[in-house]
Amino acid sequence: MFAGPLWYAWHTNIQEVRTELITADAQRLANLFARGGPFALTTAIESQVVGTNDGVRKIILFMAPNGVKLAGNLPGWPTGLPDRDGTGSATIHVAGEPRRIELVRLTLGGGYRLLIASNLNRFDELERLFVWGLLACAATVLMGAALGGVLIRRALLARVQGISQTTAAIIEGKLSRRLQEPRDGDELQLLTRTVNRMLDQIEHLVTGVQDVSNAIAHDLRTPLSELRARLEELSVTRPAEEETFAEIDAAISDVDRVMNIFNALLRLAEIDSGSRRNGFVQVDLAKLAAEVAEFYAPVAELKDIALAFTPRGASTAVGDPVLLAQALGNLVENALKYAPEGGDIAISVQRPRRDMLEIVVADNGPGIMADERPRVVERFYRGDTSRGTPGVGLGLSVVSAVARLHGGALLLADNRPGLRATLQVAVSPAGGSRV
Repeated sequence: MFAGPLWYAWHTNIQEVRTELITADAQRLANLFARGGPFALTTAIESQVVGTNDGVRKIILFMAPNGVKLAGNLPGWPTGLPDRDGTGSATIHVAGEPRRIELVRLTLGGGYRLLIASNLNRFDELERLFVWGLLACAATVLMGAALGGVLIRRALLARVQGISQTTAAIIEGKLSRRLQEPRDGDELQLLTRTVNRMLDQIEHLVTGVQDVSNAIAHDLRTPLSELRARLEELSVTRPAEEETFAEIDAAISDVDRVMNIFNALLRLAEIDSGSRRNGFVQVDLAKLAAEVAEFYAPVAELKDIALAFTPRGASTAVGDPVLLAQALGNLVENALKYAPEGGDIAISVQRPRRDMLEIVVADNGPGIMADERPRVVERFYRGDTSRGTPGVGLGLSVVSAVARLHGGALLLADNRPGLRATLQVAVSPAGGSRV
């Protein structure tokens, strides 16, 4: 592909240059004939062809009207030439050998004829050298390409083998193994980084599933053990009717605790899957917060806790109103659980920046220690301050999952005293669809 156009360009340019040269020579000699006549032209031609009578390079022939040669390096007018004036090409025989020529034929005044030609055979060796040079270049390029392909293939196979060994180890259960990152900054380095990040996430998820499984087993064992103990005691002791119904009520409470755990886990699984994004609509967070505050107002009044809601500015976002209400309800329930009698709980909706809204629940309870805040959103985690209170440790996990689903996060800070929980909601989260 490279040699073909190059050969065509070279051949065409050489031919044009030859044609221009012999045409210019013919015009110059014709002008000399017009000024000085046959004698002047004969003298000029003889001076040019002295020592070149074989016509190896340039052929010049000046003929009289009667066919007599006046000057030139050919013995006579060759056969096979065009019958009319102009440029062209032909094959003639000189000393019994065929020669390809490019010619200009002119008929001068008085019937004189002038032939100027360029011997094309003398370029054969140059053309052969040019062709062999192109072939050598092509062969060198092909050999280089083949060698480069082999080396690249070996390098890629070596990297692929390393990736295969690492993935095989991961399949066998060694989740901590990672792909070795190349240092040459190519596309494989970017791919390796992406795969390693994916492996980090997979390891995190698998570890999380194991931790959750252990936590579920631990948290379900207590209510189920209590339930079995109550039922076994009822079966053995056969107490009075009033005491029996009391134990049945306690058993129902144990079953409710188990169902609450499963409901919370199912809700988390549904949130993590992202399927709830299909039901995103425009939600007025101020109105939603006001309804939640109104719903929990009787509970706060029984505990002598002041529950207040304060809207601040525009508060419309795209989201799932049911999930947002559940998340805000969890935050309010936590605040009611830990706020002291006669304490305060403040709910507010604010817009810190154009693309984000925040629902803030602040109380003046014991709060959460700074080193525990990252862990309280983990499933089934319960801090020291919550050991004696009812719950399974999934409330803040649900709130954090709802915040992530809505393009935000759950932020926990010191309210001095108490806890300040902020549920962030993106105004238009990625993946959400307006209905």
